Amino acid sequence: MPSTKFITKSPNDHRQYQFIQLDNEIRVLLVEDMQATQAAASMVVNVGHFDDPVSRPGMAHFLEHMLFLGTKKYPDSGEYHQFINQHGGSNNAWTGTEQTNFFFSVDSEVFEESLDRFSQFFVAPSFNLELVDRERHAIESEFSLKLKDDIRRIYQVQKETVSPKHPFCKFSVGNLETLFGPEQQLRDELIEFYQQHYSANLMTLCLVAPQPLARLLQLAQTYFNGVKNRQLTKQYPDTPIYGAEQLKQQINIVPLKEQRRVAITFTLPAIEQFYKRKPLTFISHLLGYEGEGSLLSYLKHRGLASNLSAGGGVNGYNFKDYNISVQLTEKGLNQLDDIIQAAFEYLKLIKTQGLEQWRYQERANLLKLAFKYQEQIKPLDLASHLSINMHHYDLNDVIYGDYRMDGLDISQTMELLNLMTPDNMRIQLVSPGLDTEKQAAWYHSPYQVKEIDESRLTKWVNPSIREELTLPEANPFIIEDSIARNDKSKHPVPTVVSQESGYRIWHRKDDEFNVPKGHMYLSLDSQQAALTPRHAALTRLYVEMLLDYLIECTYPAEVAGLSYNIYPHQGGITLHLTGFTGKQEALLSLLINKARERNFTADRFKQIKRQILRNWYNQSRAKPISQLFTSLTVTLQKRSYEPLRLAEELEDLTLDDLHDHVRNFYEKIHLEGLVYGDWLTKEAQALGKRLDHILSLVSSPSAESERELINLNNLGTLVREVLVEHQDSSIIVYYQSAEATPLKMALFSLLNHTMSSTFFHELRTKRQLGYMVGTGYLPLNRYPGMIFYIQSPTAGPLQLLEAIDEFIADFNYAVMQITNEQWEQTKQGLINQIMEHDPNLKTRGQRYWSSIGNKDYEFNQRELVVDEIAQLTRSDLIKFMMQKMRTKHCDRLVLFTTGEQHRNQDRLPSDNMITDLRSFKQQATKFNY
Repeated sequence: MPSTKFITKSPNDHRQYQFIQLDNEIRVLLVEDMQATQAAASMVVNVGHFDDPVSRPGMAHFLEHMLFLGTKKYPDSGEYHQFINQHGGSNNAWTGTEQTNFFFSVDSEVFEESLDRFSQFFVAPSFNLELVDRERHAIESEFSLKLKDDIRRIYQVQKETVSPKHPFCKFSVGNLETLFGPEQQLRDELIEFYQQHYSANLMTLCLVAPQPLARLLQLAQTYFNGVKNRQLTKQYPDTPIYGAEQLKQQINIVPLKEQRRVAITFTLPAIEQFYKRKPLTFISHLLGYEGEGSLLSYLKHRGLASNLSAGGGVNGYNFKDYNISVQLTEKGLNQLDDIIQAAFEYLKLIKTQGLEQWRYQERANLLKLAFKYQEQIKPLDLASHLSINMHHYDLNDVIYGDYRMDGLDISQTMELLNLMTPDNMRIQLVSPGLDTEKQAAWYHSPYQVKEIDESRLTKWVNPSIREELTLPEANPFIIEDSIARNDKSKHPVPTVVSQESGYRIWHRKDDEFNVPKGHMYLSLDSQQAALTPRHAALTRLYVEMLLDYLIECTYPAEVAGLSYNIYPHQGGITLHLTGFTGKQEALLSLLINKARERNFTADRFKQIKRQILRNWYNQSRAKPISQLFTSLTVTLQKRSYEPLRLAEELEDLTLDDLHDHVRNFYEKIHLEGLVYGDWLTKEAQALGKRLDHILSLVSSPSAESERELINLNNLGTLVREVLVEHQDSSIIVYYQSAEATPLKMALFSLLNHTMSSTFFHELRTKRQLGYMVGTGYLPLNRYPGMIFYIQSPTAGPLQLLEAIDEFIADFNYAVMQITNEQWEQTKQGLINQIMEHDPNLKTRGQRYWSSIGNKDYEFNQRELVVDEIAQLTRSDLIKFMMQKMRTKHCDRLVLFTTGEQHRNQDRLPSDNMITDLRSFKQQATKFNY
């Protein structure tokens, strides 16, 4: 039996690994993680929608759904979901082209009981006849949810334009039309599909837990040896994804959202064979470069494009699409052929000058460092990732395979570059207003396929390289190696190390994760940031202009593993900088110096403004439930505004307006910062002084910006309709706490934890009201709250609200039925979830920064909440529900959209309707913090 030494792992990885193959040929990776508080399991079956019968598109996906709904040993359809949820866990599954992945995480104390339930999916599922019709309606809801999703609509066109002999052409999701027929017949076909495709020898399993390897081995053998081995082999047709007639084509697609992009696609062989040297990673590293002289830089300077990525595209058992994807401007759309020619010129540049060992080594070195200081991830993510990798890499490389770059093989790389030719290409153009003559099945996307003229192809065959295109220089930010300093932290949580009027810097030296990395958060609060919709629009414009202006000079740092983000919020803007500490200060200096220059040009202003407007206008085409989530914060936070309202303001703004706003923004600033990781106290103090000095040159100190939240106390049930063009209706019901205390946080989070799986089971699984159904604990501006949400193709808003109210009214009885033992387990599950161990530097840094934002300056809020949860009784929860949710007229906010097919149904009563949001927000009383 292979042991740990066969699996290459990071020197920074404390876990122990062991591979086994069970008697039935399931390949299992056992992971002992004594630092984890949760356990996780993931099963990958080498079956996907490529295996769907031609007469039953969506069968693999339907089977994935049905396996959750009861087994012979555990027949109750909601039992598995409820058990996992009760014990602080989560579970899900997905169906891909060639694989289906089932996974869960749970409190480690009940890992065995969970595996007993989970393993039965693959040993003895019940395929309950009574649930067949219900679950195909769930598939229909999932299909309906994405009908207006451009990603799905474009994907379907791609399926229709590949070779009809290749399984990629199959419709993958399924719906009522493909899963039609008598339930008994569909069940028989489902069982037949399961028996023909699900076999132990096609499965990989990963178990991660804070338990010894010997114990995990015992669990794997006990619960998974019973999975039947049908000795199946995979036999996908050996036909290319594109025949000669599908190449040298341009496919025009009209999207629903405002977007313009082109994908230049080259068809390549399957890529798994290349993983040890990663030649495509190297090609993409050069082609996707964004610094000076790059393809993107050239296109941006000419006003033709706003973004570019290289290397994406579908891949599978015998194919890989290699895409050069470009986001176009209107000017770029009209000069498409020149953009494509420039791409071929850059490819020629790589072929003739780019295949040099030092360039390859730069990329390889980054992966070497990333592996050496690999940061741990949550058990659930690890289990899922490794169970998938077992299908793609040699066993010893299941961890290392993602990072491995063994050296530049010039002939192998040239072989792939030689396939990136006009003769081996397809062009996919997505834009409004294109000529089309067909509609894709299922999603009705308008498209057109036409052959690319020989004259265009000839022009691209051997172009001369224009002088503006150059390969990157050696990267000054790349470091050979870095070592974390072993100084111990003097404090268990961050402390203030530098403070004056108008600024405060928190710091903690990490002494647990042992990586030479740091996280720096700097929040600049300004009263001018979001005072009105105009101010908020200008702040967003400033941030986007700044990011655009910085990209060329900071891209080498990004490539070298130093990343940053700048984002606007209710009170101002935040800079988050992360990466190897050795070069972080150099990047920060560069960012500050460039930010102070602010050499914004009229051309870039015009382009960025258009981009933001397009994004804001496109939000009106997002899923109804997504639009309601946006509207919830907009309705309740004084300084949050609807995207369309912001767009209205942005339309008329000029470059001079932006410069005035930036000047006013910096007049009075409050700086709050956190420096966490491999930073010493004296370094954080020096940084604080430097930042204070820089700010003193441009601004005077200020207090923090107010972040006001609408107080719903004594307002009864408020109703607001959001107008959305979509066939589905949707609803959010939000309950707000009047106090931001640990007790109220405990009550709201425990209520959500106790309710969530039952709500999902009753309204989604049983009543089939929709695919997007759930509850959530939702604190806003520190005040706890809870939401119920549904997006439904079958019911209108009134029906949805009645269903939610009925569920809430009945839930008191459900709480009364819970035994003492179940109650304690439920509370413990939530406590374990809240107190879950931070797996890495990033997660802990985020938690510290959230605590500072929530004014939790002792960094102990979660401990206080957990103490309250431990003391709560069932009668406390029932009493709380009776007070908070006692009637249909209690204090709450109901947001809804009415689906096109529900407009003739009875409407929601509107005696307390918000019709003028602006005046409502001005007049309402507010919480401050």
